Amino acid sequence: MKLHTFKGGAHPYDGKALSRDAAIEELPAGDELVFPLSQHIGAPATPVVSVGDRVLAGQLIAEKSGFISANIYSSVSGTVKKIEPRLVATGGRVNSIIIENDKQYEEALRLHDKAPESLTSEEIIAIIEKAGIVGMGGAGFPTNVKLSPKNPDSIDSIIVNGAECEPYLTSDYRRMIEHPEELIKGLKVVLSVFPGAKGYIGIEKNKPEAISILNEMTAKEDRITVVPLKTKYPQGGERCMIKAITGREINSKMLPADAGCIVHNVDTIVSIYQAIYEGRPLTRRIVTVTGDAIKTPKNFYVYLGTSLRELVDAAGGFCGEYEKIISGGPMMGFAFFDPDVPVVKGSSSVLAFKKDMVAAKAPSPCIRCGRCASACPEHLLPMKLAVLSQNNNMEEFVKLDGLECVECGCCSYVCPAKRQVTQSVRTMKKLALAAARKK
Repeated sequence: MKLHTFKGGAHPYDGKALSRDAAIEELPAGDELVFPLSQHIGAPATPVVSVGDRVLAGQLIAEKSGFISANIYSSVSGTVKKIEPRLVATGGRVNSIIIENDKQYEEALRLHDKAPESLTSEEIIAIIEKAGIVGMGGAGFPTNVKLSPKNPDSIDSIIVNGAECEPYLTSDYRRMIEHPEELIKGLKVVLSVFPGAKGYIGIEKNKPEAISILNEMTAKEDRITVVPLKTKYPQGGERCMIKAITGREINSKMLPADAGCIVHNVDTIVSIYQAIYEGRPLTRRIVTVTGDAIKTPKNFYVYLGTSLRELVDAAGGFCGEYEKIISGGPMMGFAFFDPDVPVVKGSSSVLAFKKDMVAAKAPSPCIRCGRCASACPEHLLPMKLAVLSQNNNMEEFVKLDGLECVECGCCSYVCPAKRQVTQSVRTMKKLALAAARKK
């Protein structure tokens, strides 16, 4: 079996054995659900409900407020209790709609009643936009925008990112082996928008069950191919995935569409299926709850707006004291301090660890070993860029392609001196981008 991949990367301990065999469980919604108005890239959504209103499950509660924005729907029926700033996993406070769950789950009308086969490309994209679907791998980019490139005829590759290369995460894996029909039908919907394209489902070698199931189900599909990938981080990164499957490269000045590609997360594709075939907006997602500080690691099908603490409790709670909790993967996720934050569209996991391995290792002087350069998937010189950042040398940082950093964390991970290379590069990158916007 030929394995596709890219140059560079790292091989962190994957930790997937903790939850990979835990079948998806539906988690009942709690008494109160919190819906931040900014859980996507772009402008925050604007509330269309008021305090005291009764809402239904699947009812629009906040509408997109710009080209790059997304609708937000209530996942339960109940009463709007407050509209106020609430804490989110990234540490800030975001204006949010708080709904008291009446436990009736009375549903709103479907998004549409047309047969999926009768929908035009324009209608499909409009339904996806109406459904509030965004990239659910963490980026949160509105899916309808991604499906509306400037030159649609140039798109020849629709890539489903089934790599799930972040350690510990297993939500996409469970989705692929438990709901493969929905994934394939969702991919066919996207392919119908781009008649000249072929579909590729990229899956890392450490998920043989998913590769086998999807290979069997696509055996007679002329336009869909399952592509086995080498198990390596960040194989699931958009640029790395495109390089591994098509051999094409993109940079920070390009979009995947410029290389004829559109890349979607597994759960995003399934959400497209649900919107087109079932007329349902995005109101639920799968979240992995795992780590050595979780009593019984599990994969839950969760109502958006649910508190992360409720997920942890449903997984048996914490095993004694924990030193670190993370939303997302350990390489690119966010460490947070309070589990009383809501599940949003991009919430892929909750990780809890007994020891904070990063904080326990103090950095020492760089030994000029070059491991960071070897691991960098963008072929940069991370340590040199980190030094330029520390010296506030923005001009040289930009000249050495610092803006091409994808912030994957490989350089920090492989550094024997345990230097915080990624953090330094990220800081200067943000400053440089801000300076460019001012110009």
